[in-house]
Amino acid sequence: MGQPTQQQVNQLMPDSVIHAGREPGRIRLVLLHGWGADAEDLLPLGDGLAAAATVPAECIGLQAPEAHPSGQGRQWYGLFPSDWQAVPSATQQLRHRIEELDLETIPLSQTVLIGFSQGGAMALHVGCNLPLAGVISCSGYPHPGWQPPSTRPPVLLLHGQNDDVVPAAAAERLLALLKPGSNECTLKTFAGGHTIPLEAQEAMAESIASWLK
Repeated sequence: MGQPTQQQVNQLMPDSVIHAGREPGRIRLVLLHGWGADAEDLLPLGDGLAAAATVPAECIGLQAPEAHPSGQGRQWYGLFPSDWQAVPSATQQLRHRIEELDLETIPLSQTVLIGFSQGGAMALHVGCNLPLAGVISCSGYPHPGWQPPSTRPPVLLLHGQNDDVVPAAAAERLLALLKPGSNECTLKTFAGGHTIPLEAQEAMAESIASWLK
């Protein structure tokens, strides 16, 4: 049998959106969207990062499990008001989904987990406990009481200095929590708000290249 088509792959993983290149992926970028978005939201970012990579890359946008209260988009857990009690279940479910990926073809050691806003908080909480190539959080924040393990993958934090949704102080708090870890944690800020500007995308591409040499 030949390789499954993109449509067949998506049917096998209805909670995900997969973008694969013409060549089989040797690295994987897993993308976690923010509150009120969906699995498609960060795929353009992933495609750009894959195009900049020196080896063939596969991008997977994971869909948050809950419907957003507005009726459009999804959420990893309730956020306004914050349902922190739902975080343990949400992170456990996400970890299981990542471990259910085709790790024989692309292992976790060749996988980078990337999240934006609520997805950034989820990426850090889950990714720091997995043997990933790296974790990237843009406009993320720490879950209350979260303590990252001392042995963790390298982390890149990106945050807008004028973010009026997740204040930049959240990034400083993350840096303080992650600095004692076994691998590097770098914080890069930019003169913008709650978004992912070109300079942040370039910083992501540089980190991915350094982690997946």
